[in-house]
Amino acid sequence: MIIVSIIVPAYNEQNTILRVLEKISAQSFDGISFEVIVVDDGSTDETQKLVASRPDLYRRFIVRAKNGGKGAALKDGLNAATGDYVLIQDADLEYDPADYNRLFKPIVLHEADVVMGSRFVAPEMTRVFYFTHKIGNLLITLMFNLLNNTTFTDLYCGYLVYRRTLLDPNSLRTRGWQQHAEMISRVVRAAPATYEVPVSYHGRTYGEGKKIRAHHMFSIIATIISERFRSHRR
Repeated sequence: MIIVSIIVPAYNEQNTILRVLEKISAQSFDGISFEVIVVDDGSTDETQKLVASRPDLYRRFIVRAKNGGKGAALKDGLNAATGDYVLIQDADLEYDPADYNRLFKPIVLHEADVVMGSRFVAPEMTRVFYFTHKIGNLLITLMFNLLNNTTFTDLYCGYLVYRRTLLDPNSLRTRGWQQHAEMISRVVRAAPATYEVPVSYHGRTYGEGKKIRAHHMFSIIATIISERFRSHRR
């Protein structure tokens, strides 16, 4: 039995948190079991209360006293994980757990070490989102591929699954949006077999609560470059 630790960081997601946990609970795969870890990052709405009311939907519930950002919440979740693999699941339902069957297929069939989702490789459906975000993502993905000799199409897709032993969460230096780039840099470098699969996308607008902004691209690219040079020094 392969155990997948599903980390769900949440900050003020009262409108979607129970729906995403219910969707996770509805997924079932032969040979795979879930360890669901929810991390409330100091929410000021009803998120914490709603999660606490449904202990049947998760294995662990970590409550942070103060908001530290997604990176800090994710790090707490990673330190609590005990599964063979780790999967990051945002609480806003931009990414649907119904796509888990695609993410797990390379693991079951090919013993993949890392599986990345992609919104640009024949997904079933994708909500039209901001042009500036797509251009920024393409630039980030191009920079990563050039420096790491890879062929990713969507580096900042929210779905990342990796073998837990590939990354020590205590070694992560970043806590902001650039943490995703730091994690991918490290797990891909350490992974013998990396796959990419299509996933659907139901992105939110800024009015609906989307948080990432175009200017975050610069710190993300800086992290990709920094991680590449750090790997050369090791």
